[in-house]
Formats: sequence, structure tokens, C-alpha cells
Amino acid sequence: MQFEVWAPEADRVTLYCDDTTRALERDPGREGWWAGDADAVDGSRYGFALDDGPVLPDPRSRRQPDGPDGLSAVVDHGRYVWRSPSGPDRGLPGAVLYELHVGTYTREGTLDAAAEHLAHLVELGVTHVELMPLCPFPGRHGWGYEGVSPWAVHEPYGGPEALKRFVDMAHGLGLGVVLDVVQNHLGPSGNHLPAFGPYFTETHHTPWGAAVNLDAPGSDEVRAYFVGSALAWLRDYRIDGLRLDAVHALRDTRAVHFLEELSAAVDELAEEQGRPLFLVGESDLGDPRLITPRTHGGLGLQAQWSDDFHHALHTAVTGESQGYYADFAKAPMAALAKTLTRGYFHDGTYSSFRGRHHGRPIDRSRTPAHRLLGYAQTHDQIGNRAQGDRLSATHSPGLLACAATLVLTGPFTPMLFMGEEWGAGTPWQFFTDHTDPALAEAVRKGRRREFGAHGWAEDDIPDPQDPATRERSCLDWSEPHSGDHARVLAWYRELIALRRGRADLTDSDLAAVRVAYDEEARWIAYRRGDLRVAVNLSDRPAAVPVGRNGYRVLAAWEPVGLPAEDGLLTVPPESCAVLVGP
Repeated sequence: MQFEVWAPEADRVTLYCDDTTRALERDPGREGWWAGDADAVDGSRYGFALDDGPVLPDPRSRRQPDGPDGLSAVVDHGRYVWRSPSGPDRGLPGAVLYELHVGTYTREGTLDAAAEHLAHLVELGVTHVELMPLCPFPGRHGWGYEGVSPWAVHEPYGGPEALKRFVDMAHGLGLGVVLDVVQNHLGPSGNHLPAFGPYFTETHHTPWGAAVNLDAPGSDEVRAYFVGSALAWLRDYRIDGLRLDAVHALRDTRAVHFLEELSAAVDELAEEQGRPLFLVGESDLGDPRLITPRTHGGLGLQAQWSDDFHHALHTAVTGESQGYYADFAKAPMAALAKTLTRGYFHDGTYSSFRGRHHGRPIDRSRTPAHRLLGYAQTHDQIGNRAQGDRLSATHSPGLLACAATLVLTGPFTPMLFMGEEWGAGTPWQFFTDHTDPALAEAVRKGRRREFGAHGWAEDDIPDPQDPATRERSCLDWSEPHSGDHARVLAWYRELIALRRGRADLTDSDLAAVRVAYDEEARWIAYRRGDLRVAVNLSDRPAAVPVGRNGYRVLAAWEPVGLPAEDGLLTVPPESCAVLVGP
């Protein structure tokens, strides 16, 4: 088979494959590329030495059996026999996503073990499983955002074959699969890309150091590298969509932004394969150009995470006001009402957290609401808390039901975080398994210093390197079947079924959403077509206006009567209801 590698600054490149050594030749048709043939089969171990240096893994490695610093292994994608056709013939409109971390979804922490619970997700009613990053990283357990080898699958999760089995089973059950990919940085350990070429540039800096080189000399090949990685997940593993981590850190001054190039390539692949493929970005820029089609001057992503909606919902439910919650906590019900009708909270308004104006308004006439993902909890919003505590740790089942109602009956594409659907009693904490002792100690101290500055006792911050931190974060699969957990789960199932069965709840017209609220009484109500949703976050009954023209109750957390003659519905404390008109 042919081996090739981009190493523009090398004078010699040597291939080591199994028991053979072969000097590669310059490719006359591609500047900086080296190529050569060698006997190899699926599983053959290989690596490249540059100018007689150490043997390094392939930057485009499809498998790292011994971790990021070991030799690469050949993967013959044609060997796997797919049992199911490609995923569901649907994109984001009408979807319900479920964010899942393979390493803590089960105690086993593997893709095969996670696949055993896919039937639970089918019964829940979600349409797509969103897997957190799967690229290799040092050690066995971690969040995955410090991965390297962005074409490979973390071996302790089961490697490439396990991911194919997972996707195959999900598709067989009618579930789509979305993969979280990190293109804005690579992990600090096991990253050998700088030895091969200018994959990073000092022209820009990010929170992780030098930025990925998207616009400096050599960036043509770097951009092709990350576009190729994205397409490989969609093509070789039949993934249905990608979530792009922190796209605001993709620093690019070129006329055609990297994200525009990537979205064009993904659209081309979707047309070639005859199935919908989509990109979802995480961004804190408040810029609707991210989700505006390329034909209208945008970057062409199909959707983005909506932290504005999350922050408004979180402050309304919890009353928290620290950090970036401060802007929303001043009038949380008003903030929630604005995001439900305008999409962004910061749309050119002043942000006290940033000390400046922030964001740009969404054009509701051409931006459908499904382009924003709405959620009450995510890995970030739980795991980046000092104790990794979920809403269920400090709030009643009624408030959990209210949060679920706002997510699942709102105008955005809903997303849940694993275990949220039953009010999981387990935290989800920050954990690592760094094999470099110095890096492990730096992460441990940095984590404690960060939260210590916010008033936490450093000894109360879980040690990321302690295996018990990961163990505490694993879901307890005995919970969904008992007590309040079972009741919360039943509510999620009822709401998702309601969303699936009522077209008004998947209407993407933001301008059609009408909201009323009372800041002091802590209730909010909104209209979705013929449906009325009433949510009472207070500890007292609330009289909520829903209309007096023959409305009936479709679903309620606590029993409610019919609206009175004046159109007011009495909603019990920490409860919610969905009604339909005549």
C-alpha cells in the first residue's frame, strides 16, 4: 500500500512499517509531500522518522493502539460489513439531541457498553446521540478535549471498529449520531504535529497557546488536514453531523474563512452520499453569520449551541448570578423571554461580564429557530462547576420538570445531557488521566487555584487525577427505575412525545413565539401555535394567563384545572403545564 506524509521542512523521511524500513521520495506533484509503497495490511504498525529523528506516529493516523506516543496502525475501512443503511434521512429540523460521554455513560466506559443502552434513548424519544470527543489522549479516562490524532478513535473506548459498531447499531434503531470534534487546538501531551510542519502559528494565540495555522504560510495544507479529518468521520464512520468545539478560537483572517470552506466540503459530501449532514458550532461571539447560509454571506453552519438560552434558563431556575450569569440574573424572566423570541440575549447590548457591547441581532425572517440548540445542562455547564453538580443536586423534581419543559417545548432544537432525563444523582466532574507527572500536577494545581480564587476551599475541589473523580461521574443505571427519578424520566418521555406529535412545537418561526412573564412572581408563559405553555418557578401558586377559549390540558407536572373565565390558569408551585386550544 502507499504511505504518504506532509513534511515540508524535512530533508529525509523514513517509513518504519512492521519489520521493514523504507526511504520515502518527494512527491513531484505536491510540494512538501513524501510518498512510497510498502507491504502492509490492516493492523500493521508504522511510523515516520524525519531526518533520522525518532519514529513518530502518522499525523493522519487512523488508529493509535498504544496511545498517542505509540506507532500508528493501518486501518482498512473496507473490512467492516455495515448491517444498517446510513442514518435517519433527516437533518436538524424536528430533532432532539442527547449529549453522551462514552467514558462515564457506563462504568465500563466503552463504546460497546454505551451501545447496550441505545434502546433507552429510543424509548426516551431522542433522534440523535451526540458523542463527546473520541480522539486519542494520554491515559484511559478524560473528557476528550485534549485529544490528538484527529483521525483516530481513543483505543480504551474500543478503537475504530467499536465506533462503527456503535454507529451501526444506532442507525439500526433509527438514531442519528453526531460527533464532537476539536479543531481549535490539540492536547498538550502526545501532539507531534509541530515536528512535521507549520500546523500552529504564533500569529494568533488562544487559551491553549499558539493557534492552529489557518491563515499563515503553510495554512493551505493545515486547512486541508482538518477538513479531511472532518470528512473522514462523516464518510468512514457514517457519522451524521459534527459539533465543532469553540469555533471562536479558529483564528482566520483569510477572505474565505475556514468554517466556510469546511461547510462547503460537508455539503458536497452530503450531496454525493445522498443523505443530510450538518455542522453545529459552539461560539461565544453572538454572531448570526455563523449559522447564515453561504449564499447569503454567512459561514454556512446549520446550527450553534445557544449559551444565551442556557444562561437565561439557569439564572431563572437557580437564582445564581456569578460570572457570566450576572447579565442574565438582573431580570432572568425577561432574559428568558428575550431569548425565546429573539434567539440571542446579547444582540448588540452591553455585557457587564465582558465590559463592552456584545453580539448582533438575528434576522428572524431568514433564520429558523432550529438553528439554535437549546438546553438546560451540558458537559460544560455541569463539569466546569467546582463540584460538577447537576441541577438535580440542589433543586426539586418540580424545577427539573420546569427546566425540561422550557427546553422541550421551546422553539430551539432541544439537547439533553446524559442522565438529565431522570434527574441523575451522580455529579459530572472534571477528571484527567495524564501520564506525564508534571502535567498531572499542573492540572491539579491549576484547577484548585482557579476555584480558590472564587472562594472555594482548595481541598474541596475534586482531584482530577484521582480515579474516584471519574468513578463518581459515572451514571448510576439503577436510578431511572425508582422514585422521583422515574417520575422525571416519565415527564421527559411525555414532553418529547408531545413535541414529536404536535407540529406547533417544531415550528421554527421565532417571530411567531409570543411570551408573557412576571419577574416578581417568577412565572413565564408562551404561545406555540395552538399550544400554550405555562411555567411557574416560584414556591407559590401562580395565576398565569393562557386564554379562555376552551383550552384543555395536554400535560402537567402537577394536576391543574381548566383556565378560569378570565383566562387565568392556576399553576401549582414549581410546576408547569402544556395546554391546547379548541
